[in-house]
Amino acid sequence: MRFWVRRLALILAVVIAIPLVLSILYSVFNPVSTLMIWRWASGERVQREWVPLTDMSPVLVRTVVASEDANFCNHWGVDFREIQAAIAKADDDLEDVRGASTIPMQLAKNLFLWNSRSFVRKGLELPLSLWLDLVLSKHRLLEIYLNIAEWGPNGEFGVEAGARRAFRISSAAVNADQAALLAVMLPSPQRRDAGRPSPGLRRLADRLETRTVSEGPQIVDCLGLKD
Repeated sequence: MRFWVRRLALILAVVIAIPLVLSILYSVFNPVSTLMIWRWASGERVQREWVPLTDMSPVLVRTVVASEDANFCNHWGVDFREIQAAIAKADDDLEDVRGASTIPMQLAKNLFLWNSRSFVRKGLELPLSLWLDLVLSKHRLLEIYLNIAEWGPNGEFGVEAGARRAFRISSAAVNADQAALLAVMLPSPQRRDAGRPSPGLRRLADRLETRTVSEGPQIVDCLGLKD
């Protein structure tokens, strides 16, 4: 009995250690997401071209942060005030809690967890997000996120693949209007198409573009980006 307890404890320690160690290595090595790995294992298409953050259009970077995590520069991986506010409004519907999901939380899910509306997954996201924010710089966190986020319905990952699919241009050439359309795709890249936006998607993009104008300077200061 003691043998199996020790064996189970060892397995659990290894499972916990893997994401903690990988997070540190990702400061140097460019990672892939669990969804990308799953698609490769299933023989499905994966398109991703890694692009440094400094080679992306600055307005694109600012717009994604304004859309996905406006307090990115100010929290330590988890925005507890936003989580409390979202839970109060959610009425036990996890779909409504997405607005409180920070970029480090989404990155933790993409790198180590799975896609599902589960309180178990959300619970695992929290410590992983705090750890990622501790061991990686804001610049690196955002660079990884923008390069592994799902950005299309047919295995497009990362902003470069998303920009080329939607507009036939590189991420460096994206303008403010295109950036807003790409950003509002992120919650549902299987159904939303920046290249052929519906009227509803266009309205979301227009509102986001307006908001980015006011929030952009703070984000530039945080990341050290220049137009």
